[in-house]
Amino acid sequence: MDEFDLDGVGETRDEAESRGQATWTIGELAREFDVTLRTLRFYEDKGLVSPRREGSARVYGRRDRARLKLVLMGKRVGLSLSEIREMLDLYDLRDGQVGQMRAAVERFNAQIAILERQRRDIEQALDDLKRTVSLVSGMLRHREARED
Repeated sequence: MDEFDLDGVGETRDEAESRGQATWTIGELAREFDVTLRTLRFYEDKGLVSPRREGSARVYGRRDRARLKLVLMGKRVGLSLSEIREMLDLYDLRDGQVGQMRAAVERFNAQIAILERQRRDIEQALDDLKRTVSLVSGMLRHREARED
């Protein structure tokens, strides 16, 4: 994924289309972001992205692509889809993005604290496992030496 950028996430479809934006098919976005077509359809069903239709084809614009980036970043850092949805909804308020930026900072700081706690727990678990492996390996060597 290229540099993280939310440009276009809060645009309406009409605003994006009036600027002559680029468009992507479902397959192109799936390949670019390494997700399945089913995943993109699921996000559409949940209202996280809203591609327009040309016949039976889904056509994703700049806004959808930016929103997909935010969804995937949120998933990667451990946010639930409902938390991601709340953040996306803030972009639709169109209040100059101050409110959504404050909410995003609060949400991200809370998630950072959770992830740091999880990292400490993982580091402790790894240390415990390494000590256990060392202990059991020593016992194994001792028993194998007695069998010889």
